Amino acid sequence: MTLLQLFKSVAPYARPYKWLVVAALALTLVGSITAQVNAYVLQFTVNSIAQLLEDQKQLSEGLFIIAIITAILLGKEALSILITFGQKSFGEKIRIFVSRDLAQQVIERVLTYRLAFFSEDDSGSGKLQARIDQGVSSLTRTIQSFFIEIFPLFASAIVALIGMLNANIYVGLVALCIVPVYFFISLQQAKRLKGWRREIRSNRENRSGGIINILESITVIKSFNREDIEAKKQQDLQIALTETQMKTRSTNFKYDGLKTFIEQFGVVVIIILTAYLVLTGQMQIGAIMLHILLFNNVTAPIRQLHRIYGEVNDALIYAEGFFDILNAEEQVEQSGEYRPEKISGKFELRGVDFTYPNGTQALFNIDMTIQPDRITALVGLSGAGKSTLINLLDKFYEPDGGEILLDGVPLHDFDTHYLRENIGLVLQKNHIFSGTIAENILYGKPDASYEEMVDAARQAYIHDEIMKHAQGYESSALALSGGQQQRIAIARLFLKKPPIIFLDEPTASLDAVATEQIKNSLDAIKKGRTVIMVSHSISQYVDAEMIYVLKEGRVVEHGTHEDAYRQGGTYKEIFDAAARSLNVEKINNTISEGGGASASGADPRR
Repeated sequence: MTLLQLFKSVAPYARPYKWLVVAALALTLVGSITAQVNAYVLQFTVNSIAQLLEDQKQLSEGLFIIAIITAILLGKEALSILITFGQKSFGEKIRIFVSRDLAQQVIERVLTYRLAFFSEDDSGSGKLQARIDQGVSSLTRTIQSFFIEIFPLFASAIVALIGMLNANIYVGLVALCIVPVYFFISLQQAKRLKGWRREIRSNRENRSGGIINILESITVIKSFNREDIEAKKQQDLQIALTETQMKTRSTNFKYDGLKTFIEQFGVVVIIILTAYLVLTGQMQIGAIMLHILLFNNVTAPIRQLHRIYGEVNDALIYAEGFFDILNAEEQVEQSGEYRPEKISGKFELRGVDFTYPNGTQALFNIDMTIQPDRITALVGLSGAGKSTLINLLDKFYEPDGGEILLDGVPLHDFDTHYLRENIGLVLQKNHIFSGTIAENILYGKPDASYEEMVDAARQAYIHDEIMKHAQGYESSALALSGGQQQRIAIARLFLKKPPIIFLDEPTASLDAVATEQIKNSLDAIKKGRTVIMVSHSISQYVDAEMIYVLKEGRVVEHGTHEDAYRQGGTYKEIFDAAARSLNVEKINNTISEGGGASASGADPRR
């Protein structure tokens, strides 16, 4: 990304605040003129005092000149303070407003992206967070610097250079010759630092990702006593970052020394030339001070050029990653326009293939028919492609080949928002948002009444446990156990009551009693709905009216439980292994000796 592209990209976000921009630029123009006052006042002072000494005037006349000079300088300083305050105020407002809009825009944009975007290797949560945070910070800091530092400095330099050329063409040309050399050195310095700044960005992203990984994996780290290993990984990242930072500092010191020499060389040349002009009677002695101060104003922005260029270069580097996220048009989730009055829930998959963004093909030539008002179970070992199928049916991903039909219409043609309003999804590990229990349950239907919410909680067998908390439904949802949080997610499903339900290991994190309660509750909500279930639990999938068995991304068997079992293939292998792991024979003996079922038939719901 070039500087011009950067400003073009940021311009739409600054446009709503154009009056702030105009005001800041107007103050900058005034400020660049007032910045030259000291040079001209000092010239006038030296010339006037020299003339008074030459004419042997009285002290009173000198005091009058000093009073005038004092008034001008103090007035100029007061005006400069007001101008600087206005520049900083307007610049800060622009920064804050643009920062807010950029941050909001990127969040809204990311929410529209398809799930595949978040599965890419370069789109980990740590890297995305670093890219967004650093991108917004760097971009808005550059905008602020433009109005507070960059533009005022360069405007002042241009005005000062015009002043030097106007005072004496030869002195002005000396400054004009020194400036390109100074500029060239600063440019080389910035270019030298560019690659290392990219390394610093990459190192910071890796460090951020590593910290997030430690926080997310702290239980596993501690259980295996691997604190030293993780600390060493972070230390290596820190060392790499430090080494790159030290290189940039060393380079800065070298180039800064060279630039200081060039600047002082220019000052010496200007002093010698001006002194010659004074001695030959072509200029007054005050010209020496005028030219030195004006030259200082000319070199001031270039003196800061490497720092300014460094900040701008940082912005360019971070802007690349930031605008890659913001402008990833190809990642926007595609949506059709078809919105039928009613969805029956018949899915047909014809020759469906699917490959994840990392290149792993998960499904091969899948043919499948899922009938409405029936329970269809997807059975297979881990990695067989069961959850991938759920993701495709919910339009989280698009198939590479083949087609998926819903009620005879290509799934691609459905309005995505409308489709998901008619689908209920319960995962093995559902996310609980920061907030109250009520807010989390109402996520399934934001406009539901309190009574509806409580009824959904009762159906999910979580109401009594919620009421044990001091604040009831207003308690923090994050304070619940894993199993309780799972039932909160299931309560969302009861509140939503969609015609299609996807259950991906919904009771995996629940204890035996809770599993039985949820099974009974799910059995009730399954009636009259299309249900697609992924489960490793015998008790879940034996009741399915149709079972599809997957192995390594392919459908290898299908039919009812009895039909699939009689085929003597993968399903029989999985079922027999599950039965043996449950020690069914001992369980039956125990139940028989205990008299059958539990004497308590009370419904635990209240």
